[in-house]
Amino acid sequence: MNAEPGHLPVLLEEAVMALRIRADGVYVDGTFGRGGHSAAILARLGRAGRLLAIDRDPEAVAAARRWQEETGDARFSIAHARFSELGDVLDDQGVAAVDGVLLDLGVSSPQLDDPSRGFSFRADGPLDMRMDPTRGMSASEWLNKASEDEIAEVVRDYGEERFAVPIAKAIVARRGDADAGAAFQTTGELARLVAGVVRRRSKRPEVGKDPATRTFQALRIFLNQELEELAGVLNTAVDRLRPEGRLAVISFHSLEDRIVKRFIARESGRDAPRDPVRGTLLPGAPIRLAPVARVLPGPLETGGNPRARSAVLRVAERLDDGLAGSPVATGAQ
Repeated sequence: MNAEPGHLPVLLEEAVMALRIRADGVYVDGTFGRGGHSAAILARLGRAGRLLAIDRDPEAVAAARRWQEETGDARFSIAHARFSELGDVLDDQGVAAVDGVLLDLGVSSPQLDDPSRGFSFRADGPLDMRMDPTRGMSASEWLNKASEDEIAEVVRDYGEERFAVPIAKAIVARRGDADAGAAFQTTGELARLVAGVVRRRSKRPEVGKDPATRTFQALRIFLNQELEELAGVLNTAVDRLRPEGRLAVISFHSLEDRIVKRFIARESGRDAPRDPVRGTLLPGAPIRLAPVARVLPGPLETGGNPRARSAVLRVAERLDDGLAGSPVATGAQ
C-alpha cells in the first residue's frame, strides 16, 4: 500500500520505528488520516501481521476503504470510530491484545486544506470544524447559541487566548445585530472579527501567527472533544497492549502533550509529571508503563513543514503485570 500522494505525516519514520514492529505483530493506527503511518507500518509487517486502523472522519474512512479495495491487503482493516471506542473496535475484530498503538493527534492536513470543512481561516468556507460532520454541533451552530461566558471559557481554556473575554463579548454583540442564527456562517466572518479584537488590544502581536489562530484551535478542540477523547483512549490502549508493546503518541498542542506526559508519569509510578523518567518512584504505585523517549522533529522537517514545529512524540512500553523495573530508556523529558 502507498499513502495518498502529497501527504507526509509529521515524525513518520520516528513514530513507526518507535513501535518496534514485529513481522507477525498486531498494531493499531488510531488516526488513519490519509494512510501515511498505515503504509509505513504495513511495509514492515509480514504476511501474518495485522493492522487495525481507526478514524472518526468519514472522508478518511472512505479513502482507507478505496485503498483496501485497490490492494486487497487482508492484513488491513478500517473502522469508522472515535478514540474512545478503541476497545469496542478491537472486540468487534476479535482482537484481545495488540503489540503497538499509534496516535497522531489533532487535525490532519487534508482537513485543514479543504475549505468546506471549516477548520482553517486561510480560505473562506462553512464554519463547521467537526472531524465527523455526521455527529454533533457545528462551530456555526454553537457560536450562534452559546452564552458569552461559555464562549469565553472555551476560548480561554482550550485556546489559551488571553483576550478570550473581549472576543466573546464581540461575538455576542455581532450576534445581536444579525438575524437569528445567522451571525457566523463562514470561517472568514469569525476570523475577521477575532483579528479585529486581538489587534486592537495586543501591544505585542505574535509574529507569524494569525490573530484568529487560538480561537479557531479552541473551538475545534472543544467541539470535537479532543482532550476528553485522548484521556479516554490512553487507558484502553495500555489495557490492550501486550508486555513489551509500545504506545506512541504525536501531539501538536501543549494541552494534548500535558495529558500524555502526565499519563505516562502516573502509569510508570512516578511523581514528577514534568519528567516521567527522572521522577521519584512512588512506593506501592502500580506500574504498567516504562517511558521510552520524547522525540522532536529535526530542522530538516520543521523547515519544510511549519506544522511540524510544535510536534512532540512520546513513547512508552508496556511492562509485565506487577513488574516494577526501571525505565527501558532515559531519553524522555
